[in-house]
Amino acid sequence: MERREWVGLSMICRGVRGATTVLHNDREEILSATRQLLALLIRRNGIEPTDVASAIFTTTPDIDAEFPALAARQLRWLDVPLLCGHEIAVPGGLPLCIRVLIHWNTDKEQGEIQHVYVRDAKRLRPDLSKLPPVDWEELEQWISEQTGADV
Repeated sequence: MERREWVGLSMICRGVRGATTVLHNDREEILSATRQLLALLIRRNGIEPTDVASAIFTTTPDIDAEFPALAARQLRWLDVPLLCGHEIAVPGGLPLCIRVLIHWNTDKEQGEIQHVYVRDAKRLRPDLSKLPPVDWEELEQWISEQTGADV
């Protein structure tokens, strides 16, 4: 009984998924694409850094010019535990792909979570890729405001 009452007062940790792609294994391109992906996830779900338990970033083996987690640090996720790794190299898999799994403490139901797949990563989850068109220029402005600098 005590446990049930405690759970009723706490948030549940939910997984929020997203993926994007880059054209080249280039540091700035990796950071820019990852910042955009995170910005979309943050804005579509109302994610606050203080509610994020952790985040795991993976890249396909053809991406190694930068840690994508650095993009989260640039968005001021300074106290969030972050981890980077490589995806399994499955033959025929999507190349130059960056993925993220955010562990988020929220009171939202699983069905309310908006996962984000952009660019060529839409192929990974076409069922989750039917989002409104992205205004990339406006998104970059929001990112700039969050980072406090031109990134």
